[in-house]
Amino acid sequence: MTYKVHDPDAIITDRNGIVENRHFIHVAVVDSTGRLLYTAGDPSRLTLIRSAAKPAQALAILETGCLEEYGFDEADLALICASHSSEDRHIARAKALMDSIGAVETDLQCGPHPANMPEIERLWAKREFTPTPMYNNCSGKHAGMLAGAKMIGAEFKDYHEPDHAIQLRVKQVVEDLCGEQRDTVKWGNDGCNLPAPALPLHLLGSMFAEFARAADVENHDGTNGTTSSSNHVQGCARVFRAMSSYPEMVAGEGRFCTALMRAYEGALFGKVGACACYGVGVRESERTRQLGAKGALGIALKIEDGNIDMGYAAVAEVLERLEIGSADTRKKLASFHKKEVLNTAGVVVGSVHYAFELRPTGA
Repeated sequence: MTYKVHDPDAIITDRNGIVENRHFIHVAVVDSTGRLLYTAGDPSRLTLIRSAAKPAQALAILETGCLEEYGFDEADLALICASHSSEDRHIARAKALMDSIGAVETDLQCGPHPANMPEIERLWAKREFTPTPMYNNCSGKHAGMLAGAKMIGAEFKDYHEPDHAIQLRVKQVVEDLCGEQRDTVKWGNDGCNLPAPALPLHLLGSMFAEFARAADVENHDGTNGTTSSSNHVQGCARVFRAMSSYPEMVAGEGRFCTALMRAYEGALFGKVGACACYGVGVRESERTRQLGAKGALGIALKIEDGNIDMGYAAVAEVLERLEIGSADTRKKLASFHKKEVLNTAGVVVGSVHYAFELRPTGA
């Protein structure tokens, strides 16, 4: 599909009214049928979804049966979906996952990196601690990949390569979730050394809508009159439930994904991808029906320059404009949304403006 691109759609930061940056934005809001309802920028932009693919990757792992086989629980599943902050609870659980399958840290192919949170990075510096692969924000996902590989009788070796059996399962699941448009999926390599899918942005929205729709089907025992667009309903519902029930495992204290899912208390789930893409799946409600959605709602966005703080701000702004959740719920995201530009003395010297339109498609 090709859509008209409106220019400019941007988030603008200024200092004393002088424009400093324009962060161009693309948004696609879709429903469970894949209908495009609202857009900004180019909703068909081919987007490497990076860690926003983790719910789909976790679904492929879950469907091997390894969670039951190795005694993993829902919090473990949330960690497999995580870009975690390397808090003690994250590392302890990742180590426990590895222990349960007889894996060792040298099996991890994700490599180390600095902590996602400045507070943890300062603590590491104070301790003169050098992070190892276990402290990678994707270590839960990698442990899950190893567990899935073991469950299907594949070797740990090269589990990160595109032609490994567990990655072929991931590829199949991603393509299944894209339905008839599976041929549009491309593959790159993520920052954590795993294959990463690239999709037209509206398909990311459709993917997240499918997880939310599955949660609705499960909640209604399959009697709400909807039909599945994939064969993964039970697994999608379980991933949605794990992430929304254990948001502290998906990111960490002070992080947007955790704050978002805590605020909405099971009404939606969301996941960031590196370089400022984001997916949100919103369960069906009176408000989603008022917006013209059939079934659940999916929101996907990408900030063109990769500014992740602007990505978080944009998610909050889109939820505000669509009036998803109560005003009190949305206020819980104010620290990410109502942003000001501060100098090093803490003086407000500028502001953030949401200079983009969220246009109904008339579909």
